[in-house]
Amino acid sequence: MKKVIILSIAIIVGNIAMAQSDAITVCHTSPTEKFAMFASNKDFNAEHQIPRVYRHVSEEGGKMIKFQTPDGKEANGYYLKAKNKTDNWILVFQEWWGLNDNIKRQSEELYKELGNVNVLALDMYDGKVGSDRETAARYMQEFKQDRGDAIVKGALQFAGKRAKVGTLGWCFGGGQSILATLNAGKQAVACVIYYGMPVDDVAKLKTLNTDVLGIFATKDKYISPNVVQKFEESMKAAGKNVTVKNYNAEHGFANPSNEIYDKEAAADAWKHTVAFFRGRLK
Repeated sequence: MKKVIILSIAIIVGNIAMAQSDAITVCHTSPTEKFAMFASNKDFNAEHQIPRVYRHVSEEGGKMIKFQTPDGKEANGYYLKAKNKTDNWILVFQEWWGLNDNIKRQSEELYKELGNVNVLALDMYDGKVGSDRETAARYMQEFKQDRGDAIVKGALQFAGKRAKVGTLGWCFGGGQSILATLNAGKQAVACVIYYGMPVDDVAKLKTLNTDVLGIFATKDKYISPNVVQKFEESMKAAGKNVTVKNYNAEHGFANPSNEIYDKEAAADAWKHTVAFFRGRLK
């Protein structure tokens, strides 16, 4: 009997320790690392509907370009150049699929809505695009944030020191959006996150130079309401402004190529996104 009691206590203590260990890991894990962990989860992968096939033909002169990155390499991006010279820029970040034609279309829609602005959608996978869940999951797990930061810094150099930079991203790209804003420093003027993993490190958030608009889905099991609440609390503790729009929808609801696309919620979220950028890119 004594051995059973001792064994039971050991199991309970072990479980508590594991729970504490998991909490520490999650708390101090970057958005990129969290998404990489999600990618190993079959349920998470299954929630990403395979996008409908779409071939984008630009009506605004959008084209793929290459630019230098500070790690001695080159990066790719889909570039929509402003009609008239301006220092207003928006960097766009892909979903976990990669820089596909759906992201190019969304970039072009934003370009048309805002008027005179430069839009550059960054290829964070260096030319790789996933068309099925398994491939997209692998690409996201293989992604290295050091390379991602180098791509962003190369894009900032391409835009120039006078550029006023907004960022926008969905899913994997939502986390990259706020990380890019941190990299942009005083050049950052607007940050929009669509159901991406936010930064909750208060010390890092204190260095943000701009307000944040967060678009989230209440039915999202991974970027959950608890995650969103933690982000709001961390932003408040950092003395920064965040506007959160929660929609009764699933993760990925704003992607028109997605079977769970919620037209009404997506339209409302887009309205807030455009207004947010218009108010900060003057």
